[in-house]
Amino acid sequence: MFTKERISQAIHVALFAGVASASGTAWAEEQTNSNIERVEVTGSRILREGAIAPSPVTVISAETLAKTGAVNLGEVLNELPALGNTLSLSNSGNYIGTAGLNMLDLRNMGTSRTLVLVDGKRHVASSPGSAAVDINTIPTEWLESVEIITGGASAVYGADAVTGVVNFRLKREITGLSVSATGGTAEDSDYNNQRYTFSYGSNFNGDKGNAAISVEHNRQSSLGMLERDRTAVSWTSFNNGRDADTVISLLPNAGYWGITNAGVVGVWDPLGRPYTFDENGNARPVEFGDNTNGLKCEGPCDYINLRQWEELQPEFDRTTANFKVNYQLTDDLNGYFQAKWSETNAKTEGQPAFFFGSIALMRDNAFIGDDLGQLMDDAGAPYLVMSRFLSDVGPRIEENERTTQRYVLGVEGIIAQDWDLDAYALYGETDLTRSNLNDVIIDNFYNSIDAVDDGNGNIVCRDADAQAEGCIATSLFGHGAINDAAADYFTRTTVGKATIEQYVAGASVSNGALFELPAGYAGSAFGIEYRKEKSATKEDPFAAEGNTFFNAIQSESGDFDVKEIYAELSLPLISDVLLFDELVLDGAVRYADYSTIGDATSWKVGLDWTLFSDLRFRSTLSTALRAPNIGELFGAQSQNFFRVDDSCKASNLADLTEEQRAIRGANCAALGVPADFDSDYDSATLSGLSGGNPELDPEESDSFTVGFVYQPGYVDGLSFTVDYWDIEIEDAIAYIGAQDIIDRCVDSPSGINNQYCGLITRDPSNFEITNIVQTMQNVAKQEASGVDFEIGYDTGIGRGDFTSSLIGTYLIERNEYPFQDDNNEVEEYAGTVGESKWQGLLNLGYAIDGWGVNWKTRYLSDVDLYTKQFRENYDKPYSNIMKYGSYAVSDVQFGYTFDMGLSIDLGVDNVFDRDLPANTTGTGTGSAAYDNIGRFYYLSLRYDM
Repeated sequence: MFTKERISQAIHVALFAGVASASGTAWAEEQTNSNIERVEVTGSRILREGAIAPSPVTVISAETLAKTGAVNLGEVLNELPALGNTLSLSNSGNYIGTAGLNMLDLRNMGTSRTLVLVDGKRHVASSPGSAAVDINTIPTEWLESVEIITGGASAVYGADAVTGVVNFRLKREITGLSVSATGGTAEDSDYNNQRYTFSYGSNFNGDKGNAAISVEHNRQSSLGMLERDRTAVSWTSFNNGRDADTVISLLPNAGYWGITNAGVVGVWDPLGRPYTFDENGNARPVEFGDNTNGLKCEGPCDYINLRQWEELQPEFDRTTANFKVNYQLTDDLNGYFQAKWSETNAKTEGQPAFFFGSIALMRDNAFIGDDLGQLMDDAGAPYLVMSRFLSDVGPRIEENERTTQRYVLGVEGIIAQDWDLDAYALYGETDLTRSNLNDVIIDNFYNSIDAVDDGNGNIVCRDADAQAEGCIATSLFGHGAINDAAADYFTRTTVGKATIEQYVAGASVSNGALFELPAGYAGSAFGIEYRKEKSATKEDPFAAEGNTFFNAIQSESGDFDVKEIYAELSLPLISDVLLFDELVLDGAVRYADYSTIGDATSWKVGLDWTLFSDLRFRSTLSTALRAPNIGELFGAQSQNFFRVDDSCKASNLADLTEEQRAIRGANCAALGVPADFDSDYDSATLSGLSGGNPELDPEESDSFTVGFVYQPGYVDGLSFTVDYWDIEIEDAIAYIGAQDIIDRCVDSPSGINNQYCGLITRDPSNFEITNIVQTMQNVAKQEASGVDFEIGYDTGIGRGDFTSSLIGTYLIERNEYPFQDDNNEVEEYAGTVGESKWQGLLNLGYAIDGWGVNWKTRYLSDVDLYTKQFRENYDKPYSNIMKYGSYAVSDVQFGYTFDMGLSIDLGVDNVFDRDLPANTTGTGTGSAAYDNIGRFYYLSLRYDM
């Protein structure tokens, strides 16, 4: 048994305070002629005796993460039950500027509330205005483990850790050469990926120093929805009548007939019936088939399959180069330097520009043929209204190039005999270039299609000024009718650029044996940190004017800095007493001074109770404040459109109770709206602005965890961990819906002097709403709770070794309140798509004589497509598809390692070819949890020497 003095000596030599990234495993080093076990524990900055973390922690080794055909680390991590699929590669193209990003979202409560660290230190963000880190920039070749920490993480690591911390721990010293190559292909499509790595490291100057370099490259091809039979099918919703069994029906082989690639006319003008066009531009009646529903039909009919342009996976590639060096400056101090450069490129394609009932063509349009002209003359139609996809111009394409660089310089070791130091400075920068191809210039497009005969048999643009500026006339009648010259005239590539910068300087000291109590030694850690974050986006001037198919997006910039001080204390209270083998009280506090919001204090209290050597209980209670990020504060107010209903219309007042009508009527009158005001102007979308709010306050969260760890001594290698967790976020930052802004303004019992009425502008002449400003507000609330569990069992079987682990989560609740002062208005997401009640990840492995086999199964329980609150709006099932069934995907890998250092692995992901549920494509925020690639084969070669 170690003496207290020996343990203290080991602590003094080993502790690197401030590197808040421990794997929960022990290592030994010779010291004063004895082998002293020294353990750094994840979830704390204090070195402790024993390998059990004081807070709930999930540790995944790099070896476990590598047993898959995925070449992107984020895709593998998103399989863990605690992480949502909010922004993975498959759904990253859903928003402008996010293609290729892979961001982590603990508990599905927002990527901005998950703190990502590398070796316990912050990493520059990857998306302008946010603090979210793109996991694609993390060097996987040097990865040792990934640690997911919950329960009071904010006080220890930083206020952004509202839901927890994901820490990437890199190998400390790299020696020798490692090279690898991996390639894979899907069974039922041309989708493929590759990954290549190189790493070399060596000690120098008598082993005082260690230097290493690594280079990684990986890529994947795009995968279109039409490339897979399951996702090639066109689905659409039919609105059913009052007497139907469901409100809507989701039907395959169906879609819109009212808009196509060839164009549709006669819907909004008096041609008698709708017409479309053949490949020669001749008009023909639209084929409706036997089942129509408004502008939709069920095949065989002239429906358009919108999936023809959509992707399951984007085209993506990444190259990362890393360098690191450590050098023993003195017997007690070690200096270190790290540098990283990473470039990611992603290309995503989507629907081309389209015009739904907004193209008007006059009778004298030179491209109107005799057949169509006769139809117009017979109907007395002076013009046509057309709907059309500009598919012959090409899909809208977004190309994102991100370059990330990061530099860390620091010193660590022992000072003043009893204290351990880690002092460092880092700089990180992300540069983004976003190119939007085939962006239609609206004015030029309308000029181009307004074609007339110039009297000499030439078809030209009607507008003389447009002609002078190079306008080329074009036909729209039939797919392929748009000529290339005209397309060049009315399309362009718009380019936006962004730069994100991060400056951090910090220092921490720690003493694992600060003073002795009757039950043992107290440990402590103290630290300071300064951080500055900057983000600036410069949009294409032309696109910012709003004259393209996209909404007008404005340039924006902002910055803030924060000074922080933190402390952590561990106090042993009881030891070696009946039922109290050990009782330890942990506490942490962090004070921050932000240039934007002022003071913010986070704290944590934890209790660690070991009944006996096999059974241990733990609990934490914590409060955290999250400061608004740059985008939430300084995001530019950019163009948006809202579909709303003016609550001041007389027709809407009539449906209220007498009390409600009195309040709303008085408020509408105070806004200048007459009592008899009525209009149908809001049946279409209304213009507005969406953006940040510099008056935001911080979010506040409360977290509670309680659980136990059981490691029965009579079964070597077996362990059970169960933790209940509960998180509540108040003053949550979120957009308020445009309709809610109107309703909250006019339904306020206190009158119109509220935060909502100031966001609405009305025309004083006709009283109609002309603008709605939607800004971020501190009005929402989120809450989530569940139970995490882990079971592990490792043992020898025959001459080999068997390993197993089961990681699971039972989600009790995940609620969002748009207004925290109204608990009756809530959406319950637990048990809906992307938030299964039960989630689990099973890993099994067996290794013998160089051979190895690994099996992984991921399980999701059945889910509802709609929340309970949404379903309660109807007295019958909303849809014919209301649920997705339970879902399981299994992967298998076989490998052999030769004595010479060469290893070969062959794997199959989704070995049973588990298909997507029902009509989903696996590209939504929640449905990305389902595999959309299908059975996938890969081969990996690796050489280590």
